[in-house]
Amino acid sequence: MLTGLLRSLARWSPLDGDPDEDLRRSLGFLDAAVRPETVAAAGYGAALAVAALAVPVLVVVPGRWSHAALLAAVAAALSVGYAVRRGPVVLARARRTAALGDAPGLVARAVLRMQIEPAVETAAAFAAETGRGPLAESLAAHVRRADGTPRAGLSGFADEWDAWFPALTRSTHLLAAAAAAPTGERARTLDRALTAALDGTRERMAAFASDVHAPATGLYAFGVLLPLALVAVVPAAGVAGAPVTLPLFVFAYDAVLPLGLVAGSAWLLLRRPVAFPPPAVSRSHPDVPDRRWPPVALGVAAGGLGAAGSALFLPAWTAWIAAVGAGVGAALVRWYRPIVEVRSHVRSVEDGLVDALYLVGRRVAEGEAVETAVERAGGEVGGATGEMLTAASRRGRQLGVGVRESFLGEYGALADVPSPRTRSTAALLAIAATEGRPAGRAVVAMADHVEELQTVEREARHELARVTGTLRSTASAFGPLVAGTTVALAGGIGGADLGGSALPVAGLGLAVGVYVLLLATVLAALSAGLEHGLDRAVVGYRTGRALCSATVVYLVAFAAGGALV
Repeated sequence: MLTGLLRSLARWSPLDGDPDEDLRRSLGFLDAAVRPETVAAAGYGAALAVAALAVPVLVVVPGRWSHAALLAAVAAALSVGYAVRRGPVVLARARRTAALGDAPGLVARAVLRMQIEPAVETAAAFAAETGRGPLAESLAAHVRRADGTPRAGLSGFADEWDAWFPALTRSTHLLAAAAAAPTGERARTLDRALTAALDGTRERMAAFASDVHAPATGLYAFGVLLPLALVAVVPAAGVAGAPVTLPLFVFAYDAVLPLGLVAGSAWLLLRRPVAFPPPAVSRSHPDVPDRRWPPVALGVAAGGLGAAGSALFLPAWTAWIAAVGAGVGAALVRWYRPIVEVRSHVRSVEDGLVDALYLVGRRVAEGEAVETAVERAGGEVGGATGEMLTAASRRGRQLGVGVRESFLGEYGALADVPSPRTRSTAALLAIAATEGRPAGRAVVAMADHVEELQTVEREARHELARVTGTLRSTASAFGPLVAGTTVALAGGIGGADLGGSALPVAGLGLAVGVYVLLLATVLAALSAGLEHGLDRAVVGYRTGRALCSATVVYLVAFAAGGALV
């Protein structure tokens, strides 16, 4: 559908498309089914379409607002055209950011495979096969192209990603060097390869966390605090002879400010060097229902109850805010909650992975079979990890299959656990089952590497915790609290017409309420994006919770402020 829309817009374009190199490279990375020239021409076509739609509006705008409306129409047309042209570049950069979160994991998988067999070709193929996402797909493509040649595909892979993550190039060079290193030096070289990827990720995230504080504070101050504080000044503006009309207020608070917040949020997100997205969970997962009517029904019920309750105890205009905020928020939470719960289970499985690997590896190194070591570790680790190991051992006995099938087969213990880290661990355990005792040391080393990877991800989130925590609390509580109180204060000071201006309390409250809902949406999405990358389920779930909370806080704050004033 999107491709068809772009082609239609391109046909309306008065100019031919002239794409730059960034657009060409981004569309190639996204594997888009549309030519760069089409996208570039679609930008001009979109600008022309917006301008055409604005003509009827300009005709009915009063004369005193004609110049402002014309400027707004021109700005909208140029903005939409630019957004269409730069959209693929933004999407490609966001996808690369999410992909680079797997760089340490990909190097770790190659390192672990080389500890069993020091062959770069085998290690590269194993790292690609046991991973998911653009990074693993890119490595797999280079491995296929290098098949039958003296090369392993790592050099071409490193060249492709060097501009985005130079530490990955150093890691791949060290991997290649480890294959030719003496036995006594190989382990040290492999450790250095993984350390290079881990340190590169850690340093870039620390630098980003340090740099993001100032722009995030500016966005918070000028996009949230100042606009909310100015709501209470509206009556004074009318008394001072500078009345603010309702259309101007709505345009400023429900169009200009939200668009500014979106632009600032996009600017921040695009500068995030690495993201650690959660495991991909599709609607085909058995624990994720794909029926659309329950979330829709819940949203309609929540919106109806919210509107009825609000209209019963508060002014009639509050019903619209309650209906939209509660309805949309409840529907989003209900739609994405199953995915969040599956990911919570995945994290529970991964939490005990380090201890399990250490126990299994130590016993394999002592000469115990992998199958027996897995069964014993399942009873010792406990929790979700222990249950997974016990299930794998039980399936192996019942079905008479090996380690790989008991974990990764159609009925394996990990069939419904979409965790690339756990699945790659199981694949290495399957290799250890065929290698025997010599692979025990590699399994123990895997435990150390998994712990290092978890530490890097935890440190990255901790670096951003202060910014993301402030954004979440502002979206769901602080912003709506201040907004509801200031609307009540402005109404109490200015009366029904707010100092003689044509801005009634109902119009003010409704306009600010829309701003509060938009603010909750943008800030919740920004918080989730900074922490996890722009994952649809995380953004949708957090946005739904923020909308529900913001709606309740805003209306309660308005009621409480009105009682006090």
